[in-house]
Amino acid sequence: MESLQNHFLIATPTMNDPLFKRSVTYICEHNDEGAMGLIVNQPANLNVTTLLDKLEIIYPEASDNLTGPVFQGGPVGQERGFVIHPPQENWRSSLKMSDDIMVTTSRDILEALGSSAAPLKFILTLGYAGWEAGQLEEELAENSWLAIPADADILFNTPVSERWQKATEKLGFDVWQLGPDVGHA
Repeated sequence: MESLQNHFLIATPTMNDPLFKRSVTYICEHNDEGAMGLIVNQPANLNVTTLLDKLEIIYPEASDNLTGPVFQGGPVGQERGFVIHPPQENWRSSLKMSDDIMVTTSRDILEALGSSAAPLKFILTLGYAGWEAGQLEEELAENSWLAIPADADILFNTPVSERWQKATEKLGFDVWQLGPDVGHA
């Protein structure tokens, strides 16, 4: 099994689960025990400053990058926060996924948001998507998902409403031409 860590899972048009319909999920971990990812294109009804207020974290008033949305990272552990950002080495609990992408789960990054120490670009998610051993492979075989290497430009520079379309364009074909039986002989 080839690991899909640091890949995007793109929901195909046949994906009917409302939580994952037209979703782009960044895969943080994928091994023999299962997979874990963060949905990066489904804003929650919450912005970053509202979340920081709820956590009683003080932030600079004039910080433009704190007005963006918090994302629904997935249905599991919705009280857990994840920050996807370009690599910086100064956080307590981070995992460098690539030369362009890091995921941090420690509170210290939240406390720095809006300050000069914080990453200029970031995606803040609550919750994550999880798959048991073999489950993701089964869903890929059923054509629920397509996978491509993750692209930091899509994460950090593409408007939320365009992320699914931009990710599908990287596949090199029109995803709407996929039939339900694609890949099956």
